[in-house]
Amino acid sequence: MDAILGGERNPDELVKLRDPRIRAEAAVVRKSLVGHWRAEHLFTLRQSRDLYRTYQQRIVECDQELERYLKNLTPRVDPEQKPLPPDGKKHRRARRTKKMGDWQAASDLRTETYRLFGVDVMQIPGLEKGALHLFSEVGRDLSSWPTAHHFASWCGLCPDNDRSGGKVLWTGVRKIKSRVGQLFRLAAHSLHHSLTPMGNYLRRLRARLGPRAAITATAHKIAIIFYTLVQRQVEYDESIWALRDAERQGRYEANLRREAKQLGYQLVPLPETPAT
Repeated sequence: MDAILGGERNPDELVKLRDPRIRAEAAVVRKSLVGHWRAEHLFTLRQSRDLYRTYQQRIVECDQELERYLKNLTPRVDPEQKPLPPDGKKHRRARRTKKMGDWQAASDLRTETYRLFGVDVMQIPGLEKGALHLFSEVGRDLSSWPTAHHFASWCGLCPDNDRSGGKVLWTGVRKIKSRVGQLFRLAAHSLHHSLTPMGNYLRRLRARLGPRAAITATAHKIAIIFYTLVQRQVEYDESIWALRDAERQGRYEANLRREAKQLGYQLVPLPETPAT
């Protein structure tokens, strides 16, 4: 863009300046760089570029102000005395930020949230970018909510079914507007293609309940985990999902055996085939 506004019109030279993330072939990009270069269009382009740089500078100033404010807050832990635990998302984050070019920013954010919360809440799937937003909304003292379920209910992530005479008249969640609940929903929405156990949980619920209910249920799960980590000062342990998966598999097998027995059949496991 700077080259165009500087007077460069040769498509062969302009195509060399394209962003490396562009997947289109050079020949396709070269064709798109052939134009009439009308004065009013160049004027609009210059205005847009200057506005973009102005907004980027304002964002940097806001980030610097937030950083100064956070430095004045009393830390819950000192990362120098109690170092960060191993990063379970390092490989996934490295692949993602290699294209974004903000590995240093992501690393600093993880350290800052660890300093404020006392635990590495960014290890929770979906909370890579919403941890500081949660700190601004609920802080780090969650004792106002006696249990994690009270916290999830306050976020508007719990069922609120209407019943009358033992009959369900309406099913859904509480009709409240909660910025914290929306943050957890956004975290859950980002897990549609995640290869983590939480992503598998979301996709399993989506197949059974539909997208909307699955996102709410996953957001409820993330809220429960967030409360537990911050309130009890324990780190996120992804290995617990393996135990829960084994328990779910056991229940599924028990249900199959019960149904087969009711129909007069007996389940027999297949013999293991020897490895070749």
